[in-house]
Amino acid sequence: MPIEVSPCATADEIVQAITPVFHYFGMAPSPRDYDRFLPFVEPSRAFMAREGGAAVGGCASFPFELTVPGGTVRAAGLSVVGVLPTHRRRGILRSMMRAQLDDVHRRGEAVGYLWASEDTIYGQFGYGLASLSVNLDIARTHSAFARPFESRGEFRMVDEAAALEPMAQVYDRVRREQPGMFARSDEWWRNRRLADPEHRRMGGGVLNRVVLSYDGRPEGYALYRIHQEFDAGSTHGHVNVVEAVGATDEATRDLWRFLFDIDWEARIKAALLPVDHPLILLVARPRELKLRAHDGVWVRLVDVAAALAARRFAAGEPVVIEVGDAFCPWNAGRWRVSASGVERVSVEADLACDVTALGSAYLGGFTFRQLARAGRVEQRRTGALAKADALFAGERAVWCPEIF
Repeated sequence: MPIEVSPCATADEIVQAITPVFHYFGMAPSPRDYDRFLPFVEPSRAFMAREGGAAVGGCASFPFELTVPGGTVRAAGLSVVGVLPTHRRRGILRSMMRAQLDDVHRRGEAVGYLWASEDTIYGQFGYGLASLSVNLDIARTHSAFARPFESRGEFRMVDEAAALEPMAQVYDRVRREQPGMFARSDEWWRNRRLADPEHRRMGGGVLNRVVLSYDGRPEGYALYRIHQEFDAGSTHGHVNVVEAVGATDEATRDLWRFLFDIDWEARIKAALLPVDHPLILLVARPRELKLRAHDGVWVRLVDVAAALAARRFAAGEPVVIEVGDAFCPWNAGRWRVSASGVERVSVEADLACDVTALGSAYLGGFTFRQLARAGRVEQRRTGALAKADALFAGERAVWCPEIF
């Protein structure tokens, strides 16, 4: 029976389209699971693969304002991609990616953005690994800072309603300067970050919400859960840090000192940290952080010209990059990149790469020299790698603190 891929027309069709992905998470979805998506995805942003009227696969994307070096860009945050195991290896995923990227292009969203459940899938559709993400797991007894630190801030435990305004303010201040973060609406905050239904606790306790202020002004916040364990009367639990964001270096240090000093718990665990997180140099025993890096976000330039024009480039000599893009051929061509702008040209290229490599470099997460060493970029003119790296250089590592 033929498979048809088409956009959804109703919220009920979105539910059908995104149900297949829950199979791979071992979940029987309920209305509360769909509530994390339906308020943020209009039906036409979701695609369903149908066989005889029944959904066998689907995907959807969120409309994001994504921070890039020196600016923001309209982006499609791809999520809930799945095909039933009964229909694997039949080209359904490729058909859905074709429909989704064509739709994103028509909408004028220059960038695709995702977290990959499987890291082998999305490169074939032009997504490049754009960041690394770090997990930590440290014993409380090993969490001393390398230098004396005394907090001058005020910490307050707040409920869901009181958390929204100060946390959103802090996040937005950081987000405007942090490549990889995206803007959050109040509804996104309420639904996806601050709400605490029991099914999201994953064996942990309630969601704790803490705001850090200096002289009455919010400068940081933390969301965390206690995972409590007792053995012969002694506690062996841990603090699971869901998100900790400081608007200043001092606030970041203050937040982590607070989290490390929570009584009773034996360990502190956190995920989705940037590779340049100050904790690596802040603690006296960095080895005890038990850091583990893995792939972070993936970026797909859907419109190369618009995506490059949305970000700032540092001062330096211009470079001409030849871009190949088999899946979205409208991007193929040569682009002169300089601090003053981007333009399509016909002159000889200084560098050549496919769109996946350009996606890896776009936010500043990887350098062209790194990509060349991996065989992902070809230098055609001596010195071009250094020029490109100078132009694309960012001030901080790419960071997205939330899987969507």
